[in-house]
Amino acid sequence: MPQAFAQEAQQDQSAEGTELEVIEVSGFRGSLNKALNTKRQSVNAKESIVAEDIGKFPDLNIAESLQRVPGVAISREGGEGRQITLRGLGPSFTRTTLNGMEVPASTDGTDSGGGVNGGRAFDFNVFASELFNRVDIQKAPTAAMEEGGIAGTVDMYSAKPFDNPGMHVAASAQGGYNDVTGKVDPRLAVMVSNTFADDTFGVLFSVAKSDRNVRQEGYGTVRWTTPVKDGGGLFADTSNTTVTGTPDVGSCEDDGVAVDPINCLWTPRLPRPDFFGNEQERLGFTGSLQWAPSDNLVLTLDTLHSTLDNKRTMYNFFEMFRSTFDEITPVAITVHPNGKQVLAGTYDGIKSRIESRQQISSTDFSQYVFSGEYFASDNLKINAMLGTAKSDARSEQYRYNMTNNTPHTFSFDFSNNPNVPEVSHSYDTNDASFYDLSDGRLRATDVYRKNNTGKLDLTYSADMVTIRAGLAVNDRKVGYGEEQINGFPDQDSAVGYSEMLPYDDFGTGFDGPLERFIVADFDAIESGLLDKTWVPRTAQTWEVQEKTRAVYLQMDSEFDLAGMTLRSNFGFRYVDTETTSTGYIQQDTVSITNDYDNFLPAMNLALDMTDDMVLRLGISRSMTRPSLSSLNPGNPSFSYINGTVSAGNPFLDPFTANNVDLGFEWYFDNEALVAATIFYKDIETFIESASEERLVDPAYYPFIDSDPQYDPQIALDPRTVPYIHNSPVNGEGTDLNGFEIIYQQPFSFLPEPFNGFGVVANYTKVSSGEITGLSKNSYNGTLYYEQDDYGIRVSVNKRDDYITDYTGSNGNKEHGTTGPTHVDLSAFYNVSDELTVTFEVINLTDEYERLYTTGDGNLDLMREYNHTGTQYFLGARYSM
Repeated sequence: MPQAFAQEAQQDQSAEGTELEVIEVSGFRGSLNKALNTKRQSVNAKESIVAEDIGKFPDLNIAESLQRVPGVAISREGGEGRQITLRGLGPSFTRTTLNGMEVPASTDGTDSGGGVNGGRAFDFNVFASELFNRVDIQKAPTAAMEEGGIAGTVDMYSAKPFDNPGMHVAASAQGGYNDVTGKVDPRLAVMVSNTFADDTFGVLFSVAKSDRNVRQEGYGTVRWTTPVKDGGGLFADTSNTTVTGTPDVGSCEDDGVAVDPINCLWTPRLPRPDFFGNEQERLGFTGSLQWAPSDNLVLTLDTLHSTLDNKRTMYNFFEMFRSTFDEITPVAITVHPNGKQVLAGTYDGIKSRIESRQQISSTDFSQYVFSGEYFASDNLKINAMLGTAKSDARSEQYRYNMTNNTPHTFSFDFSNNPNVPEVSHSYDTNDASFYDLSDGRLRATDVYRKNNTGKLDLTYSADMVTIRAGLAVNDRKVGYGEEQINGFPDQDSAVGYSEMLPYDDFGTGFDGPLERFIVADFDAIESGLLDKTWVPRTAQTWEVQEKTRAVYLQMDSEFDLAGMTLRSNFGFRYVDTETTSTGYIQQDTVSITNDYDNFLPAMNLALDMTDDMVLRLGISRSMTRPSLSSLNPGNPSFSYINGTVSAGNPFLDPFTANNVDLGFEWYFDNEALVAATIFYKDIETFIESASEERLVDPAYYPFIDSDPQYDPQIALDPRTVPYIHNSPVNGEGTDLNGFEIIYQQPFSFLPEPFNGFGVVANYTKVSSGEITGLSKNSYNGTLYYEQDDYGIRVSVNKRDDYITDYTGSNGNKEHGTTGPTHVDLSAFYNVSDELTVTFEVINLTDEYERLYTTGDGNLDLMREYNHTGTQYFLGARYSM
């Protein structure tokens, strides 16, 4: 290892030695101890997750590990962690880096999961956890950190050969069994690292591959509604309806006219059994080359590639209350005790539909980072980095509708189960001759992202002060496109193009009655009816290019204060952002440029009150740029007579926030911590949909002049008359405040064999205005038992209910998700120094996912209720 770097490491160790007793432990406990030391030495508020060994991260999914950090909650897709919420702020407010540069990553999902990710949020499920050896969660920014995350920044690092000089090999193999699918899924990983020529040259590569089969089975309603709020007319006839119970809906009126209260009772829109199947293949590769041509210089080339392929199959069979209430007659209903919703009902005049969807998607991610660290003198260090990363995500969706347009009778009853009703139909629902076959949607979505980054950092170290300065340039580009298949020949009958749902154990083990039903036969349709020619939907296409240039200056210092040591960093960051947003109006291109700049000061103080106590204060200003899709200027809708236009808004300013963090940490024993942090964020502006009066942008003039709908004789002139723009705008902000509590301790003080026990626990409380994805309370706890040759741990993660949409739909005030409680287990046994047998259980209690709507704002109406089962992994790991 080069001399300068060896001296730097020795100095760090010496500095640590004056404050810390370094405990040599391995396994999960060792991982906790390394993370604790990293937290203690940091000046700003920070958490870390460190690999237990080379290529061995504590969890099978990066997001699953992150959820154990105080303040972090995750959202899942098909039972697997996908995105994170940090301190109550949604995924788009957290910036994610990989090996020092911001990275893009998009995957697809179900409709309720947001579909294909075209925003700023990072999808963690694209990567296998074996590819990483450390993740830092920066909760308080410094001037040297790149801007972009009001909530914080997640920094991920893959392994490098100079991290552990010499020859190292690690390999693992696991078989995963899911009790819903009944299938065994393989998971393999290999990492090899070595250094040569007196540790001046190093090579590392790793490969991780996994298959995953998931079945998400359950029942849904696709929201609840009432005839009055739905807009599909009132019930056809309520004069003879048998009503059990008493409606309590207040004054029930339609257009100011009093109507039967039955028309104001909440009813499921599309009650249906649901099946979501997912066959997933994930492959990842990392490579790292390091060369130290002299004692003062190290050059590093890191690369990471990952592919994620999903084949999703989705089936549901629903009765259609939506928009057709004027064709439906309620025969008999039972009113819920709350007086506002239908608990059970029988309806005549209903029509039904079976929707079959196949979603084939792939994500291809790659990154290359070339970096150098050069000690120009004993006091001056230069760091430079050039990196490029890209992500291509494509999702092809084949959706077919089999509709029974003959009115019939349908009954549902939620009396015995508020989430899954008992149902009955007046016809043979599995007779294909009752249904026609039509194209529901044949679409493809492409999201392309590319980031290019360049950085230069200078660090000058004096006796008690370190001055850092640098610059960073980024060129980010995100493109969104859609294609469709035209000319699908609708069929009067589904006979010959349908089959029974191809899983004869559908609903087994589910909490409620689920019955198999017929579905579309994808193979028969594709071979007999489908002309698979993709045609671009140009009007839906957009691209945003974002160029940023930033400079910063930061001073790190350490000095004595009344017998205590005060560590600090203070500085500022200035960044200029220029966006070019391009969309289409029919076949014509419209492109609009915008720019803004931000001044972002930051100060962090860490006062070492004693050898065991640290008091922290962080004051900063941060920013998050607006959602990329909201900048799309294309596909506008003009009303020239009324003077209105609906479109995206490429002139949006970023979210900005002023932040305060105050924390106290007591390292009361070896590997032990009690800590509390209070945080406050004054978010000055939020982006919301609103109406704003302003002149139409000149970029639209050529289209308007050639639009046959524009008649200058009767139209309002957009050049001189302000139009009402219905678009995203920078609206009023909100305050966010909360606190975190951490307790961590190994119980090594207990007599044997109880000295192997230990606990890690944290609690977070957040309060704010209407912020989506915010759980007021979240809890994490891990109880572990670990000895030299074996160990086991159980982790519990719990969060409160949270709102996902405050604007609702179909008359609902809000949409929300019931807070889940997830329990995971992990165990190991060391057969020898090189060989370890592992056993892991994900979602031990088979926690159900439950989405809901709030009706008038006070109800809890099931929207989706499903489960993915428990996943068991048995494997072995070899390392040397």
